[in-house]
Amino acid sequence: MSSAHHGCSAADRPLGSSEEPPGFSRRQRSKLFSDPKGFRFRGSSPTAVPALDAPPLAPRENWGQFRNMLAPNHSLEAMIPSVRLSPAPAAFSGSSLRSKSASIPSISSLKPSKYVVSSLRPLYLTPLDGSHTAELKPRRQPLEFRCAASAADDKESKPEVLPVQSEGAQRLKISIYFATWWALNVIFNIYNKKVLNAFPYPWLTSTLSLACGSAMMIFSWATRLVEAPKTDLDFWKVLFPVAVAHTIGHVAATVSMSKVAVSFTHIIKSAEPAFSVLVSRFLLGETFPAQVYLSLLPIIGGCALAAVTELNFNMVGFMGAMISNLAFVFRNIFSKRGMKGKSVSGMNYYACLSIMSLVILTPFAIAMEGPQMWAAGWQTALAEVGPNVIWWIAAQSVFYHLYNQVSYMSLDQISPLTFSIGNTMKRISVIVSSIIIFHTPVRPVNALGAAIAILGTFLYSQVIWLL
Repeated sequence: MSSAHHGCSAADRPLGSSEEPPGFSRRQRSKLFSDPKGFRFRGSSPTAVPALDAPPLAPRENWGQFRNMLAPNHSLEAMIPSVRLSPAPAAFSGSSLRSKSASIPSISSLKPSKYVVSSLRPLYLTPLDGSHTAELKPRRQPLEFRCAASAADDKESKPEVLPVQSEGAQRLKISIYFATWWALNVIFNIYNKKVLNAFPYPWLTSTLSLACGSAMMIFSWATRLVEAPKTDLDFWKVLFPVAVAHTIGHVAATVSMSKVAVSFTHIIKSAEPAFSVLVSRFLLGETFPAQVYLSLLPIIGGCALAAVTELNFNMVGFMGAMISNLAFVFRNIFSKRGMKGKSVSGMNYYACLSIMSLVILTPFAIAMEGPQMWAAGWQTALAEVGPNVIWWIAAQSVFYHLYNQVSYMSLDQISPLTFSIGNTMKRISVIVSSIIIFHTPVRPVNALGAAIAILGTFLYSQVIWLL
C-alpha cells in the first residue's frame, strides 16, 4: 500500500510505522477507536486545528515523548499510522498567536455519538488539503472545520470549510424564510379561492396542485437541479400512512375553502393544537400538565365565537376545516413515529409525500367528481371568467407546492417553537389579506373571536416549549 494512496508522503508518517501496526490486535484497535475516551480532541479555542490530548502533533520530535507515555502494546504508530494537520486557514481571536498548532473546543460539549469512531482497519486523520501547518490570518470571518477520519483504503476526503454564520446572519436567514413562506401562502390562498369560485371542483383542484408539485420535483431530480433522495421500499411503506393523512387534510381544507371564506377556514384551522392534545390524550394515552389544557381554552373559545358570528356560515365548510385539522394531527403523529432515522431532507421529503398523495387521491377524485362534471364546469368557467382561469389554476398549483416546500425547508433550519410561531403569524397574514382582497364582511365580535383563537395558539406554543 503506497503512501500516495493514503494522501501523505513517507516523511509525513511517524517513525516506526508500518503497513500493519505491530503489537496491536484488531480487537484492541476496535476497542480503542470505539471508546469515546480513546481518541479525543483538546482545548477551548473557538477556532481549531485538531490536536491530541498529549503533546502537540506538529513537531516530529514529540513523537518519542508521546510514545513513552503509552502502554508497550499500544504505540501511537499502532493507533494512527499517519497523522497530518489541517492546513485550512484559521481565524483566531488574538493576532498575537504565533504557534503553528492550535486546539479546538472540548468534544465533551458536543454530542459524543457523532465523534466515536469504530474500525477494524487502520485509520488516518486526513487534512482537508495537502500542507502541514495552519496559516494564521487576521480575524475576518470565522471558519468551521470538519476533520474527517477515513479508512486506509478509502479515498481522501474532499476539502470542506464552511463559514460560521453570525447571529445577525442567522436572523436574516430566518426572516427571509418566513417572509417567503408567508408571501407564497397568501398568494396560494388568493388564487385557490379564485379558482374555486369560478371552477367549484375541490377534488380536481387538490389533485392538480399535487400533480404540479410532483412534476416540478421529478424534473428537478432528472436534471440534477436537486439531488434525488435515496429511498427504499421500507421508506415508502412508512410514508404511506403519512400520505393518506396528508391527502385527507389537503382535500378537506380545499372543500372548506370552496364553501366558506378563506378567513373563516383559517380561523377554524387555528384550532389544530387542540386536536393534537385531545388525540394524544385519548388515543395515545399521553398526559399533559394543567397549563397545556388551560392554553386550549382561548383556542376553543375563540373558534366557537368566530363560528357562531360568521355571516356566511356553512356546515360543509366548517366540517371540512375540522376534518383537515384532525387529519394533519395524524399526519404529524405518523411522521414523527415512522420517519425517525430516515435521512431525507425537508424538500425531498415533501416531494415524496406529494407523489404518494397524488397516487392516492387521483382515483378518489375521479370517483367523486369525474370527467363529465369537470368538462361541464370548465365550459362554464371559460364562459364566465375567460382564459384567466387557466392562469389561476396554474398559479394555484405552483404556489401550493412552493409554499409547502419552503415550510418544510424552514423546519430544517429553525426550532419547532420558532416554526410554530411562524405558522401562527402566517395565519394572521392570510386572514387579513383575504379579508382585504375579497372584501369579506366581518363583524367586530367575529374579529374578536379570531383574535382570541390565534392568541391561544401562540400561548399554546409557548407553554409546550417551556415544559
